[in-house]
Amino acid sequence: MSSNDVKPIDPNVDPYGCLGIIKNPDGSITRKSEVLDNTPANSDPGRNNLIPVLSKDIPINQANNTWARVYLRRPENDTVPTTKQPLIVYYHGGGFILGSAATSMFHKFCCELANEIPAVIVSVEYRLAPEHRLPAAYDDGIEALRWVSTAAEEWLTKYADFSKCFLMGGSAGGNIAYHVGLRAVTCGDDLMPLKIQGLILIQPFFGGVQRTPSEIRLVNDKVLPLSMADIMWDLGLPIGVDCDHEYCNPMAGIRSDLLEKMKDQRWKIMVIGCDGDPLVDREIEFVKMLKEKGVDVVGEFSEGGTHGIEVLDESRAKILYGVFKNFILSL
Repeated sequence: MSSNDVKPIDPNVDPYGCLGIIKNPDGSITRKSEVLDNTPANSDPGRNNLIPVLSKDIPINQANNTWARVYLRRPENDTVPTTKQPLIVYYHGGGFILGSAATSMFHKFCCELANEIPAVIVSVEYRLAPEHRLPAAYDDGIEALRWVSTAAEEWLTKYADFSKCFLMGGSAGGNIAYHVGLRAVTCGDDLMPLKIQGLILIQPFFGGVQRTPSEIRLVNDKVLPLSMADIMWDLGLPIGVDCDHEYCNPMAGIRSDLLEKMKDQRWKIMVIGCDGDPLVDREIEFVKMLKEKGVDVVGEFSEGGTHGIEVLDESRAKILYGVFKNFILSL
């Protein structure tokens, strides 16, 4: 039987199998390596890429095995541009338990984003749960910002405009970008010369004990059914807490003081969502809460679609590149 004959696993029947993990009796998991393929970085400007973007991997914290993949649109004639590019720090999705900065679909997204805007992108490799439950990913996320602000990396110092930095993430990465932002807003001059202008949260992975209408309507969704989301939260959250913990539910324990700092520092937040995503009601509620707190926020919600729209739907991804570009260049 060829690989083309293998039927996809229904996440509503076998969510663990669909995720490509086996839960062990001791609570640990075993990941099947074939579920998510990886793409190596390519920093050789002589190779003929379909997308003219270079990438390289650089260690951040070797003890934690964290690193960054930096993306740069290939300079014309190897010259340094007179105008530097915006800097995007990107956190990948995967429910806190899967994925890598090297995962092919995230690599492809970063390549296309770097080419379309253009921008210098730092994609962060953070520790995964359940081996490293939250807030480990947030710790790694803020450490990555400190690394960016001090790194003597040529692609950053030559080409990135540190005064136009944005934190971006999709799904769990959107959750991480938000919580890293809550920490970063208190750092003041500690992150200089890095100046964060805003957050771009693509279908951020939020939850809560009480189900929302969109979660009930899409309970058996083929991309992110509730059974799969529950597994991710069970493996990702600190042991002994439920989904009304602040890491999961941004409406529980709202940090008004930190949101006030975001407002004072004139951060702007963009939240992307669509009504084919079970999380859409939480995202709409999140945008409403930010507006009530006086934060400059824009919600971009569309019809149809699925969770993971930016990496699973190429036609919609192309539209989003333009949305991101307009948002970034307007600040």
